[in-house]
Amino acid sequence: MPLTMNREVFITCAVTGSGSTQDRSPHVPRSPKQIAESAIAAAKAGAAVVHCHVRDPETGAPSRDPKLYRELTDRVRDSDTDVVLNLTAGMGGDMIFGPPESPLPLSNGTDMIGASERMVHVAECLPEICTLDCGTMNFAEADYVMTNTPGMLTAMGGMMTDLGVMPEIEAFDTGHLWYAKQLVADGVLKGPALVQLCMGVPWGAPDDLNTFMAMVNNVPSDWTFSAFALGRHQMAYVAAAVLAGGNVRVGLEDNLMLDRGVLAENWQLVERAQTLIETMGARVIGPGEVRAKLGLTKRAPVAA
Repeated sequence: MPLTMNREVFITCAVTGSGSTQDRSPHVPRSPKQIAESAIAAAKAGAAVVHCHVRDPETGAPSRDPKLYRELTDRVRDSDTDVVLNLTAGMGGDMIFGPPESPLPLSNGTDMIGASERMVHVAECLPEICTLDCGTMNFAEADYVMTNTPGMLTAMGGMMTDLGVMPEIEAFDTGHLWYAKQLVADGVLKGPALVQLCMGVPWGAPDDLNTFMAMVNNVPSDWTFSAFALGRHQMAYVAAAVLAGGNVRVGLEDNLMLDRGVLAENWQLVERAQTLIETMGARVIGPGEVRAKLGLTKRAPVAA
């Protein structure tokens, strides 16, 4: 399949994530105030979309507390910087088994909740976008499984559609795209859909270009996609995504380094991505253009 370069590119900044990075860099934001400030700085640097998790302000551990999401949302919405808000809905599907000879009972760290509870903060905050991790997979650690069953995805996807919040389908392998297309065919999600291709996350799709193009070629032609890779491959995949016709994601969720031995801030990663995109001859578009492209509506959160 010949490459068709994207000439109108939007940048998503994944601001903090839920990984155990909070003690590896002082620039990983923890509190809603810090996350909002980092998101706003990223937007000023050129990010049209900010993808946000929340963390316990004291420990930096991942959290799904709706109050933290609400504070974050209010701070971003009340700022004088416009940006498309994308909140994760991936929390609450963590299953950690015991050792191989005694996998049950499940181990500490397991966090399994129902579809409605996973969506509480989305229903209250009404971001333009929220993520839908479109499959179950072994995820890095030996006994951890990221759990998103077809039933769970159908329930959550239906709630997103009813709320008028666009799902960003996070696809970690080709089977996730296969099921995403089924969700659209079944009417659970509206088409054309928005997809994030997640490359190099153990043990999903590896970040080689053959696998990447297999992922790209499984995205319907009328859908919009972005892509990212982890660590030192982050900027390489900025170029690869644009060349393949997509949009890009950078940020501290996926990569802590600006250069070898130099810890990054989110705005610096966005700034570098923008420079790379423009050097390739493409234009970076802003939040208003992204809303028009994707049919998004900016709304205020539900009244407290």
